[in-house]
Amino acid sequence: MSERTIEPLIVVGVDGSNHSKEAVRWAVAQAALIGGRVHAVMAWDWNPNPFAIDPAAAGVADAGAVTAEEAARRKLADTVTAAVGASPGVPVFRRVEQGTPAQVLVDASKEADLTVVGTRGYGGFKGALLGSVSQQVVQYSAGTVVVVREGGAEDDD
Repeated sequence: MSERTIEPLIVVGVDGSNHSKEAVRWAVAQAALIGGRVHAVMAWDWNPNPFAIDPAAAGVADAGAVTAEEAARRKLADTVTAAVGASPGVPVFRRVEQGTPAQVLVDASKEADLTVVGTRGYGGFKGALLGSVSQQVVQYSAGTVVVVREGGAEDDD
């Protein structure tokens, strides 16, 4: 009886920025080299009551949560397709999870052989070497982390 092997899993954080597109490209190229698979992960968070509104309005907030999650799914799909096309040559699964980006990626790192993040996403200081999310992932990840720097033009959009 032959031993069944599972392809190595690379988790890559995606936020829609050019930095995360570079990270997706790097993760897919690495997966191709090692015969692996990629999970492109995007986090979304929703505060159902940000202004302490009367709880009777919760039905409206729940509808907003579905909209926020669906928006994240669309943004993830668009970002992955823009980065590596519709047929990247390795299995790329898209995962959208509720929570803060750093915590979602740290949790995902527990099942990954490698976690990949960009240097910074939307927000933060332009001169920073690492964004706050990538710093937290590097610090708290359960395994090896690769931080991919953007190689092309600045992310000014």
